[in-house]
Amino acid sequence: MLWKYLVRRLLAAIPVVIGVSLVTFTLMHAAGGGYVPGITDDPRLSSAAVQALRHEYGLDQPWPVQYAVWVGNVLRGDFGRSMIDGTPVTTHLLDRLPNTLELTLTAIVLAVLFSVPVGVLSALRRGTRLDHALTTLSVAGVAVPGFWLGLMLILLVAVVPAQHLGAPLLPSSGATAAFGGGDVLDRLSHLVLPATVLAFGYIAVWSRFTRNGMLEVLSQDYVRTARAKGMAERRVVYIHALRNAVIPLVTLIGLELPGLFSGGVIVEVVFGWPGVGRFAFERALAFDYTTVMGLTTFASILVVTGNLIADLLYAVFDPRIRYR
Repeated sequence: MLWKYLVRRLLAAIPVVIGVSLVTFTLMHAAGGGYVPGITDDPRLSSAAVQALRHEYGLDQPWPVQYAVWVGNVLRGDFGRSMIDGTPVTTHLLDRLPNTLELTLTAIVLAVLFSVPVGVLSALRRGTRLDHALTTLSVAGVAVPGFWLGLMLILLVAVVPAQHLGAPLLPSSGATAAFGGGDVLDRLSHLVLPATVLAFGYIAVWSRFTRNGMLEVLSQDYVRTARAKGMAERRVVYIHALRNAVIPLVTLIGLELPGLFSGGVIVEVVFGWPGVGRFAFERALAFDYTTVMGLTTFASILVVTGNLIADLLYAVFDPRIRYR
């Protein structure tokens, strides 16, 4: 039964989420030591005032006690407040999540639209110059660091044109113009470069999985039988073969669900995109324990959810799969 399978998977996910939060908690406190942002380094506070604030926030308690208190708050839906500005973590998350979703959903849609046709074409032209060229591009997509590609695009599309033409071809930072921005065209122009960099890495990996899946499926007996019966090649490839070949791709896309939340930290930092990933990076550097804990735990929940959605989609693409 499907519901029994879901219950088992959800129960198995509990130790995973707890483990991620525990490791994050330990690393953040070990790296930061006794430092508390906004308290330890405030020159206006006396030593006694600092100790009083640490006691008020429970920071003078042993780590296990602090972690247990934090878990209890999370179970009540409270991910805590920022150690820097006192704002609830969920408020920070909801403020930046729309920008991150805009970036990552655009990148994933672009990646699917390009990776599947590229993978199919490469499989159908196996061993040809076209296949070798597409393979080279895929390897380059995996090997080239995202931050380097982003910087090169900024140089070629923004910096150099600004020097020679007086204005960049595309904006290189932020989600809108500094003054008077925010309309659809302005948002799209700011979205092009970061979405392209993020999608490029997806395309490189997903196209290879699609190619390998297609090569395996095209050699199956049912495909040869369909061709022997005179079925049109387009129908054989895109109706019978592709449906089974994309099953591994479903897993990869499902695992990218946390990316909807993080947005690709490196891409957001390079392009100054005001999303959750960039915010988490900045707060980690500032040792904002509660914010990093809340964001990381939320991301781990998305990882588990993404795996579960991918498993359920298997049955959609392959009716032979049944859950018990």
